[in-house]
Amino acid sequence: MPRDLILVRDLAIDAIIGIEPHERITPQPVILALDIAADVRAAALTERIDAALNYDALTRRIRAFVDASDCQLIETLAERIASLVIHEFGVAWLRVELMKPDALAGSTRVGVVIERIGPGSSGTPEPQPAMPWPHPAPSS
Repeated sequence: MPRDLILVRDLAIDAIIGIEPHERITPQPVILALDIAADVRAAALTERIDAALNYDALTRRIRAFVDASDCQLIETLAERIASLVIHEFGVAWLRVELMKPDALAGSTRVGVVIERIGPGSSGTPEPQPAMPWPHPAPSS
């Protein structure tokens, strides 16, 4: 099985997310990163968008979904995004990293990373972790 990945990094979307009263009123940014298993050979050989995972269509759909969402927990929103991508885009495996910037004093981001397998998938690739780009320097 090919081990190709489509990557989306640092997609900022405003969302109603959180349990605090002010979070239920005012949209705040969430930062999304996706690693999506896909066999890109057909798209590479033909240069046809219909043979590729159209990441423009994918991110537009995710933006619309998050804009309309009203989750209290970031875990819930990450799970719903994963389900949407698997079921609407026929993805066999993905990793979703969803972060809330400045949610905790002294921290730049807090969030969750989940991995999900689509129905009928027999395994997962060995993808690279979802990390912000450019990658931060290792701490000493």
